[in-house]
Amino acid sequence: MMCEENQTQVTQIRLLGFRGLQKYKPLLFIVFLLTYIFILAGNLLIILLVTTIDHLKTPMFYFLKHLSIADFLITSSIVPVMLDMIFVGEGVLPLWGCIMKLYFFGIFGIVQCFLIAVMSYDRYLAICHPLRYSSLMAPDLCLRLVVGSWVLISVLISNEFIVLIQFDFCGLNYIDQFFCDFGPIVELATSDISNLVLIDFVFSSFGIFLPFVFIIVTYCCIFFTILKMSSALGKRKAFSTCSSHLTTVCIYYGTLIAVYMASNINKYISLLYTVVTPLMNPIIYSLRNKEIKRAMQKLISLIYQNRWKR
Repeated sequence: MMCEENQTQVTQIRLLGFRGLQKYKPLLFIVFLLTYIFILAGNLLIILLVTTIDHLKTPMFYFLKHLSIADFLITSSIVPVMLDMIFVGEGVLPLWGCIMKLYFFGIFGIVQCFLIAVMSYDRYLAICHPLRYSSLMAPDLCLRLVVGSWVLISVLISNEFIVLIQFDFCGLNYIDQFFCDFGPIVELATSDISNLVLIDFVFSSFGIFLPFVFIIVTYCCIFFTILKMSSALGKRKAFSTCSSHLTTVCIYYGTLIAVYMASNINKYISLLYTVVTPLMNPIIYSLRNKEIKRAMQKLISLIYQNRWKR
């Protein structure tokens, strides 16, 4: 299907951004800039600590490092354009550029679901099968789980976007959003989107819903195991080992559920999973995790030691 004579081929996408909040432009820019800097610093710090500090080279922190990488990438694909949009008033991207941003946003976003599910499996083995944990959660398995998550999601998203790039886009070229989101972009297509909607539903169910079900099942097993413990100290210790991850699960899936339930204010609620969630993970694991605090102290001492040697 080609464009009709009275329609023009869409070559650019206009992002309307926060047009209704232009009088708060300086405040919005400062808030989002500081948030972006904190997200970058927090997630890069976790990546650095897990990579360099020996006592953090465990499966749980290995998965956390890749979750931080996904947070870093998804935020960097959205916030810089959003900051520019706040001053200009709207964003203009070539159609292919918007589709590519949407492609990578899909990969980074859904791979987080898999990584969070993998982390819940790690907590399940640590609490329910502690004697076999080291042998079951071996380094090669950790590598396969992480690489498998990235590869599988990339393949699934690629198949979906092969269908999307074949669509015709004619006439309207603006969306009331601050980034290239799937729903608004697909609504601009003048081709039949029924097959793509079905494919997206299947892939979303597999990439978002199934990991969530898996997390629920693993935590049910974890809670039943903890309840069977006779020692109160053992129960507290077991709960503390999964509290940070459980908080991440609640925040991440809570924001996703909020987005799908409140589609009428989707633009503002989508800030939750594009900005707030990547912001919260470093806070959760830095403030509530003793190993991360100890690693930060060790890194600071190493920096001071090297400085004095010079």
